[in-house]
Amino acid sequence: MIKKILVTGGAGFVGSHLCERLSRDESNEVYSLDNYFTGSKDNHVPNVTYIEGLTSDIDKLISFAPDIVYHLGEYSRVEQSFDDIDKVWKFNKDGIFAVLEFVRKHGCKILYAGSSTKFGDGGLGRSASPYAWTKASNTELVQNYGAWFNVPYAITYFYNVYGPREIQTGKYATLIALFKEKMKNKEKLTIVSPGTQKRNFTHIDDIINGLILVGKNGYGDEFGIGSPEAFSIKEIAEMFGAEIEMLPERKGNRMTADVMTAKTEALGWKPTRSIKEYIEEAKATNWR
Repeated sequence: MIKKILVTGGAGFVGSHLCERLSRDESNEVYSLDNYFTGSKDNHVPNVTYIEGLTSDIDKLISFAPDIVYHLGEYSRVEQSFDDIDKVWKFNKDGIFAVLEFVRKHGCKILYAGSSTKFGDGGLGRSASPYAWTKASNTELVQNYGAWFNVPYAITYFYNVYGPREIQTGKYATLIALFKEKMKNKEKLTIVSPGTQKRNFTHIDDIINGLILVGKNGYGDEFGIGSPEAFSIKEIAEMFGAEIEMLPERKGNRMTADVMTAKTEALGWKPTRSIKEYIEEAKATNWR
């Protein structure tokens, strides 16, 4: 039987890799819904139908009943969310309500990409930024739709994803890609103070492996997908081996986050890649 799968944010960093993996299975019919805010048409992959638009308009834009919706298409930057609060609300709050109503109407499963920021600093991180609060409260709404309307759901949490197709430059650049770009240009690596904030960097391949497993077999909350190895931002910069420039502290920048992977590991997932090896590979290829 053909399985129809909708990926919101399917032209983004994580979404494009998910679409690529799903589309390799000939029994899958894969669709992407993306507004191209941070997604790119350069990330399009073969055998995927691309639909442009907002998730808040999902009911108007999607005319079929999917078997599962992977809802990845939300605003996803911490520090920048203070300046972009209108976009955060539009993409995250208006979007989640529309997507949940859509899956309720069609009786399909939703896999929601939550944010590990809500576990930051012993749980204090959930309200530390507009981004963190919208993501934390969205997970509660997903759970409530499950309880109120029997919507089948699974909630995953990513931990600092890195790998091909990361955004390399500009306001929304991700850390590892930004460091690679600075190394290529022989620039100093900039670190937001204090530099001791720890992160669990997780390769995109490991994220996709987890998403596929949870999409097939996971139900409920707390499906963390993250490397058990934690490094400070300063330690990561030192692995790159360039001169470091410290920047002033910024709001919303958590110090730690608990990594909860037990439920994902119970499905057969385990991390296979390490950030140290990735940086060494990047060095060997002149930061490509």
